[in-house]
Amino acid sequence: MQASCLHTHTDFCDGKGDVESFCQAAYEKGLSALGFSAHAPLTKKTGLKTDWHLADEKLDEYIDAVKAARSRWTGKLPVYLGLEVDYIKGLTSPADKDFQSLGLDYIIGSVHYIFPPKGGEPFTVDAPAEEFERDVQRHFSGNGEAVADAYWDAVEGMISAGGFDILGHLDLIRKNNPHNEYFATQGSRYRSRIRQIAPLAAGSGAVIEVNTGGLIRGKTADPYPSLELLRLLRERQAPVTITADAHEPSHLGGHYDLARETLLQAGYTETVEFEGKGQNWKIVAIRY
Repeated sequence: MQASCLHTHTDFCDGKGDVESFCQAAYEKGLSALGFSAHAPLTKKTGLKTDWHLADEKLDEYIDAVKAARSRWTGKLPVYLGLEVDYIKGLTSPADKDFQSLGLDYIIGSVHYIFPPKGGEPFTVDAPAEEFERDVQRHFSGNGEAVADAYWDAVEGMISAGGFDILGHLDLIRKNNPHNEYFATQGSRYRSRIRQIAPLAAGSGAVIEVNTGGLIRGKTADPYPSLELLRLLRERQAPVTITADAHEPSHLGGHYDLARETLLQAGYTETVEFEGKGQNWKIVAIRY
């Protein structure tokens, strides 16, 4: 079974391990390709300070490091240069010219941040559980369904803006809701939102990643997107690729068998694999 990972974070952002250690692990695990996708710089554009994005002053060094690895691994492992770019309405977007002009092989578009309804700085929906709980209480008066709505509103905004090649962890909002603490994933309100998002995602022209990062970190019992959302995407023939959202070399390929099983349950019979910027994605049959 051909498998790659295009969603990878090294110690340039919030990962553990340098570019070379990820390449070596990918090669030893038999991956067909490896793509690096550091969290894009944020502070200079938005004024937001974080400890998990690539520092603005490290961007050129990151690009050079990945390009050097691509040269070193030529003939053994295809290595691709990407960024995971946040969509924060009015502040930053995968469609922004500064990202589009970098000559990246691909961009993963993701939503991590949502705005408090009464204004103020945005906060992240995948923060540690205690921090997320505080933000829900502080900004949404404990209304988890309103938090989920704000998340889906942001995803819709990102899809409308465009500029990404891969749609990252589409239902990341589930991360801090493993037991429906904040909203019912089988409830009518939430299911209505994913029924709205599926045709938009499928029509975006982007590949949907089936992300095993929540499984790897013990936060979810299944990949992103959920089986129900994957079924909706399959009905609309949205292409998918499996990624690990790897933050350590050992994460590469993690829980890929479960991802394939979930895709088969959703009605998928094939995934797509990246073959380089400007080239078509290669169709690969799912064998589990």
